[in-house]
Amino acid sequence: MYWNKGHQLHNGKYIIEDELGQGAFGITYKAVQNSRIKLPVVIKTPNMRLKKDRQYPRYVEKFIQEAELLGQLCQAPHPNIVRVIDYFEEGDTNTPCLVMEFIAGKNLYDLIEAEVTIPLPEIEAIKYIYQIGDAIATIHENSIVHRDIHPGNIMLRSGNQPILIDFGLAGDIAPATSFSRSFGNKNFAPYEQMNGSKDITVDIYGLAATLYYVVTGQYPTTSWDRKYHQADLIEPKQHNPSISEQLNLAILEGMRLEANERPKSMQAWLNLLVDQKTSDDLSSEVGVDYSKLRDYLAAGNWKEADNETYLVMLQAVGCEGGDWIKDQELFKFPCKDLRTIDRLWVNYSNGRFGFSVQKEIYLSVGGKLDSKYYKEAWDKFGDCIGWKMNSNWISYREVTYDNSALKGHLPTTEFLKVDLGERMWWCSLLFRIETCKL
Repeated sequence: MYWNKGHQLHNGKYIIEDELGQGAFGITYKAVQNSRIKLPVVIKTPNMRLKKDRQYPRYVEKFIQEAELLGQLCQAPHPNIVRVIDYFEEGDTNTPCLVMEFIAGKNLYDLIEAEVTIPLPEIEAIKYIYQIGDAIATIHENSIVHRDIHPGNIMLRSGNQPILIDFGLAGDIAPATSFSRSFGNKNFAPYEQMNGSKDITVDIYGLAATLYYVVTGQYPTTSWDRKYHQADLIEPKQHNPSISEQLNLAILEGMRLEANERPKSMQAWLNLLVDQKTSDDLSSEVGVDYSKLRDYLAAGNWKEADNETYLVMLQAVGCEGGDWIKDQELFKFPCKDLRTIDRLWVNYSNGRFGFSVQKEIYLSVGGKLDSKYYKEAWDKFGDCIGWKMNSNWISYREVTYDNSALKGHLPTTEFLKVDLGERMWWCSLLFRIETCKL
C-alpha cells in the first residue's frame, strides 16, 4: 500500500484508513474526513508503480477525465450512481485524487457468493438490475458508456439500494499492457469490446450478463469462447428452472453475440425485462401523464415516486405545484386517475405499497371510511405502517424508502409534512378510495 493507515492528504483534510483494492491503473482507499463527524469516503488515485511507464502522463490525463465525467453526472445526480465529493492533487508530484462517497455494504458478487448455491429471487434481481439500467440509460444520454458493467461494480448500499461505481473504462484509463484496457471483465463483456468498441450495446450485454449471474449463481459462457471457439451459451433457465420465460428471454436478447442483434438502447432492453412497462394502463380522465411515476416505481426509486405521486394528484384536480388539495377536491378526485396511481404502486411494489393496501390496513384496525377522524384507529394505523415510532408520528424526513419499509408505508403523498389537524385530509382521501372502489 503506497499510503499507509493514518497518512494525511490534502493538508490533513482526509486520513487514510485502509486500501480497498487495486486495478490495472488505480488504487482505491477508504479514508475519513478529518472533521468532527468523521465522514467515511473513498479516495481513488493512480497506481504509483506505473510512474515509470512512459504513457503515465496520458493515464493521468484520462484519470482526470474520469473525475470530470463523474462531476458532470453529479450536476443532476442519479440515485443509483456513485457521487463525487471532491478532487485535489496531492504533494510535490501533483498526484490526482478523486474523492467519492463510501458505500457501506456488499457488491453483487459478494451477495451471491455469500448465498453459495442460492441465487437471488427473480423479483429482487430485476429490481436491482432495473435501477442500474436506469442509471446506465442516464449516462448514455450524456454520451458516456461505462464499459465495465459486472456484479463487482454494483454496490448495495444499506437498505439494498444498488449503486453503480467505477467509471475507469469510460475514460479508458488502464495501461495498454492490461487485459482490462478495453475488455473489462471477460465474463461479462462482449467480444467486440476487445477491439475497443464504445457502443452503448456493450453496456447492455454487460448488464444482461450480470443478471444471468445473479439469478443463476453461474458465470455465463464468455463471448470470446462463443465467438472464436463455437461454445454455446447455456440458457439461464437451464441453471435455474424457476425463473420465468420472460426473464430468460430478456437475458438472452441482451447477451446476443453480435451487437447489431441486441436491443438498440438500454431502455429497450429494460422494456423486455419488465413487460409491465409496455402494458401498463396509464389512463387518465383529465389528461395527466403518469409515465414518470411509472418509471420511478419500476426503477424502485420510492422517494422520487412518492413526490411524483403528489404532483400528479395536484394535476388531476387542477392545482398548481405548491398548492394543497382541499377536502372538497378529494371528494371529486377522478376515479380513473386514482385507480391508475394505486395500480402502479401495487404492481411495482409486489403488493406492499399503494392506497388500496393502506385502506385494507386501516379497516383492519377498526377504521371506517366515512371521512371522519377516528383517533384510536388512526393511531393503530400509524403504528402498523410505520408512520408512528415510540408513540410519536414521524416527520417526512424519517420516511423509509427502502426494502425495510413496512407494508403500507408508501405512498405518503407528502402527508407527513403537515400537522395533526390535516389527518382529516387523509381520511377524506381514504373515503374517496372507497367510493372509487379501489
